[in-house]
This record gives sequence, structure tokens and C-alpha cells, in this order.
Amino acid sequence: MSDAFLDMRRHNVAVTISGTPGCQLLPELERHSSDVVVVKKRYSAFYGTDLEERLSRLQPRLLVVAGVNTHACVRMTVIDAYQRDYDVVVAADCVASYDRDHHDVTVRYLEGKVARFLPTADILPLLGAPPN
Repeated sequence: MSDAFLDMRRHNVAVTISGTPGCQLLPELERHSSDVVVVKKRYSAFYGTDLEERLSRLQPRLLVVAGVNTHACVRMTVIDAYQRDYDVVVAADCVASYDRDHHDVTVRYLEGKVARFLPTADILPLLGAPPN
């Protein structure tokens, strides 16, 4: 539980800890043997992980962010990436929140200032990927 949030430790809730069901990738996600998995420890994917070092080696020209919850994990990761001078795109059709109002507020807050929200179909050409 050392990687758990304070509130999770207080209530002995281990749902997003490495090795628990809440930390498993969805089985329907396509994965490749070369894919790297970064286990997030807090809302931001940068906190307590080796993501920053990996990105520093790769030197990407663009970061694409997807996930849940838009108002927490996505928001914090996007802001941390922006603070590191990355050009950030959020896959608009690949983010969601259980709270629609907080999702909408986050999109308004980030859109055009911190990140661009684009549908996946518009992101693929930016990555040099062939259209589906």
C-alpha cells in the first residue's frame, strides 16, 4: 500500500495498485510485445514513474493522452506534460469521466491553452499513421 493514495491507505482500499484488478489493462486493448507499460501511482502518469526519463530518451514531438477520469488523471497528466513543454493532444473520443460536469469543465479549461482535444481520426495523420 506504499504506492496508494493517502485516502486509500486510510481505508485499506487497494484497487489501483500494481497486481490488483483495478490496475489491469483491458483485455480488448490491442497490445504489442514492444509496448511499454507504465504503472501510474497517482493521478499524473509522471508522478513516481519513469515516464519522464523514457520521454526524455525518445524526445517525442507530440504526446497523445487518453484515459479516465478526464477531470483527475487525464487533467493532471496533461498539465504535467505541458509543464515539461510537450505539445499535448488529448484523444477526445478516448477520455471520459463518471462525472460529466467535471469532464466538461476540464475540457474547457485545457482546450486550446494546455492541450488540443481531437478525435482519434484526426490524430492518426499527425502521427504519420495510415488512415483506417
